Amino acid sequence: MLTINDEQFLRLTEYLKRNFGVNLIKKRTLIESRLHNYLVRNGFTDYAGYLDYAFGDPTGKEVGQMLNILTTNYSYFMREWEHFKYFRDTVLPEIAPTLRDRDLRTWSAGCSTGQEPYTLAMIISDFLRERDLTWDAKILATDISEKALSAAQKGVYKDESLEKVPRMWKLKYFDKLSPTEWTVKDSLKTEVIFRRFNLIEGAFPFKKKFHVIFCRNVMIYFNEETKRHLISKFYDATAKGGYLFVGQSESLDKSRTDYQFIMPSVYKKVV
Repeated sequence: MLTINDEQFLRLTEYLKRNFGVNLIKKRTLIESRLHNYLVRNGFTDYAGYLDYAFGDPTGKEVGQMLNILTTNYSYFMREWEHFKYFRDTVLPEIAPTLRDRDLRTWSAGCSTGQEPYTLAMIISDFLRERDLTWDAKILATDISEKALSAAQKGVYKDESLEKVPRMWKLKYFDKLSPTEWTVKDSLKTEVIFRRFNLIEGAFPFKKKFHVIFCRNVMIYFNEETKRHLISKFYDATAKGGYLFVGQSESLDKSRTDYQFIMPSVYKKVV
């Protein structure tokens, strides 16, 4: 296996940390195991040459490919269901009376291969149908990985990814594509807008604030300083009374944020 020396490892990890907030300083084995086959397959004989090529690519495509390989995009439908249940049973009924412009703004930040935003879209669709409401409720779904976004836009999933999806939802929102695959129906796809987005690069460009932000199992890659800065940006992008959901293994430092703690991994902007 090709090995990365200390200088090359530091060069790579510092670049990812500086430009994308991704902290892999303790992931040397992961880096070598994930990049080895790619380097060999593309004719690189060492990491020095590969890093020179990747960082020197003016299109940024090679660095994008590196991110695709190194960042984990594992997800499945209904992951951390407690969040979706709270969103369905508490957040939507609470927000509904306040939406005078009928414009619900939801952001799935770090959407990976699409299971999270599609789950949110199904919940919202059911909520609106049951109450005979007509909202503009399209979901913004962003990720830094072009590979993950491509898979999300295709909306094709294996049986195991839909294992916990209720049968009613499968019938209503999916079509059987093959004996082992399902595809999201176009009617649901149109409710999700996928975009490539770097969470730590500059200020957020959004003109309107979000009622709900899901950013789950993303900040595990970030150091504390990057995380605090990102949470501050999320807060500024959250509408009054809006919510931030983070991963169940993540938490916010209560002394460093104005979000109000609601329950583990769920926070609210009250002022």
